[in-house]
Amino acid sequence: MMRLLTHTQRHSHGEGGLVPPKLRRSEGGFTLVELLVSMTVLLVVSGIVVGSTIDMTRLGEKMTNRSDMHASVRNATALLQQEVGQAGRVSLPGPVALAGDPGIGDFTVAVGPNQTDGMFIGERLIVGTGASEETVQLTNVDFGADTITANFGIDHAPGEPVAATGAFSAGVVPTDMANGSTGNILKIAGDVNGDGRIVYVEYRCDMATGRLYRNVMGDDAVAKPAPTVEQVLLTNLLPNPPNPDGTIPPCFVYQQRTFSGTTYVIGVAIMTTVQSQARDRNTNDFARVTKALLNVSPRNVINVFQIASMQYANRVQPLPPWVVQLLP
Repeated sequence: MMRLLTHTQRHSHGEGGLVPPKLRRSEGGFTLVELLVSMTVLLVVSGIVVGSTIDMTRLGEKMTNRSDMHASVRNATALLQQEVGQAGRVSLPGPVALAGDPGIGDFTVAVGPNQTDGMFIGERLIVGTGASEETVQLTNVDFGADTITANFGIDHAPGEPVAATGAFSAGVVPTDMANGSTGNILKIAGDVNGDGRIVYVEYRCDMATGRLYRNVMGDDAVAKPAPTVEQVLLTNLLPNPPNPDGTIPPCFVYQQRTFSGTTYVIGVAIMTTVQSQARDRNTNDFARVTKALLNVSPRNVINVFQIASMQYANRVQPLPPWVVQLLP
């Protein structure tokens, strides 16, 4: 038997039958406004993150740039300080002993095989020990025959030791010497490496190329080689900041003392200014740094100066002839 529907039920279900229930709110999607707001927030956050990452990258590049610049200046000035401190040191590569009896007067005497290495005409050597010790000055050195010639005042026995002592008065070549050091060229000589071998070292601040060169020559050098890339200690070298009076300080300033007609350099001031390899990406300018060592003491030269001022000149060594030839 068919069930009759009331008017209310017919209105609810409609003419075609049942109406599906209304969708729940949780099953609905984003509106266009909500989507736009979400995308805007996401873009803002992403922009902040990307901007911070770029800033950190630039800061890292800036710090690396500055660190490299400071490290190169620090290494160059440390080497300068070490070699200036060793300037003037005189020594021989190894032990030396007489191989014959020189007698008294001008004599040529043999030493051990290859024991003339590092000797030079004019060098002052200590021969013997104790009561037979004396200082002689070489008038000739024969490297092929391993012989030395000097004026001996004591009759020495074979096997007595021979040693070099003292220091070069011109370990740092003074400015008043012919072809001496200048404000942009530092010239030093001595056993700066501590291996018993005399070398001549020349530091040159070349403002035209913006480079600091270090040129090292041994006793086998017949001429001064032209500066090469291998000799570059610093690049991007700049003039130093001006003094209050407007003058530009040079790379090297010398403190000198003169005694009995001989000039001794007892202090060297070193100042270098460089700029970074790359521009700062924030300021679009190069970073600059100035490094100054106000009083580097060549201790060997100071020692021999003090000895000479006490009227004891036997420890004052002249420059080797081969160094003098390389000075110009």
